[in-house]
Amino acid sequence: MSSNPQWKSFQPPTLTDTSIIDYKPMPVMKDMVANNLYAQTHNNYANYNVYGGAAGGGGGGGGPASNPSSGQQSNNSSTARFPIGTFTTSDGADLYNGDTSSNNSYNMGNSSNNTGTRETGIIEKLLHSYGFIQCCERQARLFFHFSQFSGNIEHLKIGDPVEFEMTYDRRTGKPIASIVSKIAPEVVLSEERVTGTVTTELRADGSTAGGDSQGRISYENRGECFFLPYTKDDVEGNVTLRTGDKVSFQIATNPRGNLGATHVRLENPAHPVKYQGVICSMKESFGFIERADVVKEIFFHFSEAKTKEELQLGDDVEFIIQTRNGKEVACNITTLPPGTVVFEDICDETVKGQVLKPLERGPRSHQNTDPLPGRIRYRAPDHSEVEVPFGDKDQLRDFTLRHGDWVSFRIATDRRDQLQRATNISLLLESFEVSGERRERGAVVARKDNFGFIRCADRDARIYFNYSEVLDMDVDIQVDMEVEFTVAQDAMSNFANQKQSAIRIKTLPRGSVVFETVVERGANITNDKCMQGPHENGLILYTSRDGTKRSIPFSPTACMGQALPALGDKVEFNVAQVKRTKELKAVDVNLEPHNERAIKQWNLLTRHHNSTAHYQGFIAALKDGFGFIETNTHDSEVFFHFSNFDGDTSCLELGSEVEYTVGSRTSSGGSCASAENVTLLPKGTIAPHVTIGEEVFTGKIVRPLRCVNPEQATYCGLITANTPSDNSEDHVEYEFGIVGLQNKRELLQVGDAVNFQVDSEGRAVNISAIRKKKKSTVDSIKGQFGFLSYELEEGKKLFFHMSEVKDGQNSLQAGDSVEFVVVTNQRNGKSFACNVSKI
Repeated sequence: MSSNPQWKSFQPPTLTDTSIIDYKPMPVMKDMVANNLYAQTHNNYANYNVYGGAAGGGGGGGGPASNPSSGQQSNNSSTARFPIGTFTTSDGADLYNGDTSSNNSYNMGNSSNNTGTRETGIIEKLLHSYGFIQCCERQARLFFHFSQFSGNIEHLKIGDPVEFEMTYDRRTGKPIASIVSKIAPEVVLSEERVTGTVTTELRADGSTAGGDSQGRISYENRGECFFLPYTKDDVEGNVTLRTGDKVSFQIATNPRGNLGATHVRLENPAHPVKYQGVICSMKESFGFIERADVVKEIFFHFSEAKTKEELQLGDDVEFIIQTRNGKEVACNITTLPPGTVVFEDICDETVKGQVLKPLERGPRSHQNTDPLPGRIRYRAPDHSEVEVPFGDKDQLRDFTLRHGDWVSFRIATDRRDQLQRATNISLLLESFEVSGERRERGAVVARKDNFGFIRCADRDARIYFNYSEVLDMDVDIQVDMEVEFTVAQDAMSNFANQKQSAIRIKTLPRGSVVFETVVERGANITNDKCMQGPHENGLILYTSRDGTKRSIPFSPTACMGQALPALGDKVEFNVAQVKRTKELKAVDVNLEPHNERAIKQWNLLTRHHNSTAHYQGFIAALKDGFGFIETNTHDSEVFFHFSNFDGDTSCLELGSEVEYTVGSRTSSGGSCASAENVTLLPKGTIAPHVTIGEEVFTGKIVRPLRCVNPEQATYCGLITANTPSDNSEDHVEYEFGIVGLQNKRELLQVGDAVNFQVDSEGRAVNISAIRKKKKSTVDSIKGQFGFLSYELEEGKKLFFHMSEVKDGQNSLQAGDSVEFVVVTNQRNGKSFACNVSKI
């Protein structure tokens, strides 16, 4: 039913014992049925013509018109008028069809005795061929024969209101009812919906142009036109009905017996109203539009789009509304220029307030159904305290807010419901002073797409951070940038993995973070250990001020010059204490100005770097973020950082051919030249100018490549060939590089037996290790690596990488039998399996 309180069910009164003839009806029955329904029949339709046209263009009741008589009516009057009860019942039969014929007959009184006055009553009892009517206007119970009923007697039920004339039985002289007709069915709310057209529309205030509070809807029934009233409360949905709109509705009766339309739905507007909105969600073939006129979303199907291009999430659109299957849907959708639809007005004034309820982060945040769960309190211009909500899209970034934080924001007012909320929220730095939270400092050491890591000044571990936690909107986070932050448990972590992260990050000027403090300056001593690689630490022996001899470490980044100090070099340095570990280290390490070796190396590097020529070489080693290139002369290597590679570094493999230029600086202050503008070349670009002999030699490794042993000074490896004689003078040695290995990933170490061939330049090529193969089974596989059920040490399975699996068998599974070779890294003592093949 409609929410309009004037419509309610019409219920016939419950009668008492049907054997009592002199039954006194209830006042409600007499008022409702006798007065209201009778008045509706004789008076409400007086202003309509026979086709239901309203005199003066109005329309009050719900049935066709009848010309009122002077109070007298013939026996055929029931067929001369259209009764109210011309509706369709649940069984599909007509309540009135004009059939007055009957096979039954009954002796009626003389028509001269008929008073001619029509009365109303309620069917009290129905028997085989007759029944009884309880009068509404007198305390009487009248007999009537079915032959006197004007209609199909099967449609008459106990409780139906009827109209009749009272006459007398000429044999007994008792009063009886004649010319009985049904005046109203049980019309409360029709089960089936009726379609019609709006003839009189309502204004926005709920009134018509003539001041009436009811509109009119016309509909046809059996070829005749009827007009039903409706009010603003009878219209479903937030729509405005216009003249000519096609609608569907249900028919109901009010307490006075008048019929009207309720549950009115707009089906097809005569002049469609254009609505605007923004597409807020999309699925496979449908989506929803957030409307600009009301705080509501409306369904749409992709087939309703009237645009050449596909609709996209966030598009501003225009549409009309139609009702289908009882639900409003958006139709005839067209796109609008971006920015056309505006939901809210944002005040230009910035307001300062305090957070009462911050937004929840982590898995629990999805359980909150409130779209604006946050709360901020501020003082209005009239000095009153006002509380405004905010949501997850109202912060300038998704930084963490806490209870009590001071923030600046602007007030947004929704045009649809005038709801105010806080938006453009930014955190004020005075919040840290008020809260007294512990702030730490550090420097960014790594950055990815939307996250990075910070090296902390007060703790050993690097700490994770997300870019959304950076408070400075205009700052692009870079490596080595110094920051201040708060350490908190990551909102996305659980009890089993309580990961910490940096939040509420603020950038600092360079030099603000102190990782180490200089405790001694101007030390001058001899370097004790040569540092061979760009990431290898060295040791310096020196005598402290108190006369104690000490050894102190230094790193490549601590060296000031272009060349690293070598074994025995005199250096100058400062002694610093690491803040987080309290350990001492050498910083600002610099070679003495009169060091001849340093001067020669500097001049050589300078000449080499000033060249802009392009070089070619082979990838000799790949590390985490950097690698080394073997020159095409096979006797030296060049450092390169992945940032200097033009392309996807995942495409690089050991032995890949590349082209590069030599940079103007050495690698991280090291002695190895740095390659820049590294590009990958097609295989076979570097054409070999040598021929390979057919003879296959055996020998053993006497010096590996420097990538295997970074502490050696010479880059290339060395093989000594086996001879029939044990005389060492007969042994021939051959140098080799990365391109000479058949398996570029194989780590040939001192003492390994090998087979090889010799090229025309006297270098060893096609080198393969002679190792005894072992057999085992695959214990487990985890992504790109796995473990074999082979134990060199008790309780430790043998590691292998999937790249070591031969013949492309990269789909090994646990339990597979395999052959492999065990290799031990002499630097760290760790063993692993290589040349793994499935049996």
